[in-house]
Amino acid sequence: MSRFVVRRRDAAVYSPPGPLAPDAVGMTRWRAVGEDDGAAHTDFGVTRLEPGGSTATHVHSFEESFHLIEGEVVLATPEATVHLVAGDYGVIPIGVPHAWRAVGDTVAVWCDLFTPPARERHGSDTYRVPELASADPVRVDPRDPRTRSFGNITTEHMNPGRQSQELLAVSGSMRTALLVYTGISLKMMVDSDLGATLGAMFMVQYDPDGAAGPHDHPLEEAYLILDGEVRATFDGEEFLLGPGDFAWAGVGCVHSFSATGANVRWLETQSPQMPPRHAYRFVRDWDYLEQRLEDEL
Repeated sequence: MSRFVVRRRDAAVYSPPGPLAPDAVGMTRWRAVGEDDGAAHTDFGVTRLEPGGSTATHVHSFEESFHLIEGEVVLATPEATVHLVAGDYGVIPIGVPHAWRAVGDTVAVWCDLFTPPARERHGSDTYRVPELASADPVRVDPRDPRTRSFGNITTEHMNPGRQSQELLAVSGSMRTALLVYTGISLKMMVDSDLGATLGAMFMVQYDPDGAAGPHDHPLEEAYLILDGEVRATFDGEEFLLGPGDFAWAGVGCVHSFSATGANVRWLETQSPQMPPRHAYRFVRDWDYLEQRLEDEL
């Protein structure tokens, strides 16, 4: 079985979620990668909820992270009933009751990561539970610790020139920093600081000349392109990925990325979360060691 998956936006198939969302009305999901593709830790999809749609309250035996990319939706959890808008994200820990409800007259669209993957042979690892008490929805406020499982990201958050303290919603620190290196900008979203323990979700942006050389990881990565185009290789095969296209790299898959002369931005996930050391194995660095050893032996 291949150690990577590439799927095009035009080939996306949205289907009713079935047991994943009990009593769902108006909900469909494109499973971009999952257990059937050989993923051990990643079930990444794009979910749509039509106006008037909803689900019953339920829990999962997997961690669920999400990022809203279009429309509005209400998510009810014991922590808060949250009115989500495009740019909002969050994490639903294992076993936390939650329900989705449409807002307004447009389709809500969000990306989601289930880790470990939902197993259809076990009822999608989902269980119907009693409904939560009704509550007035609140908006995501990154500065309010009472809604600590949610956050918001905009394109301005990816701009290195817009990181001064007066422009940030929260106090500047290494936890909230925009990481900028070799033409690449990275902003963490769902991570251990937000309450996730199994997966991570973050935004990546490449400058017109941004590039990352061939490397692999001891974890799985998924990528959904949001803006621009990127040239990507997976185990030596090259692809040009554009908005709405998806890719997944399994453990040991050697992959690389390079921009094509314009900015490119994508949503990325990692599962399990990155280890504290040796998360990257760059081919270039080990080729250097090989040459050194040839000179020394």
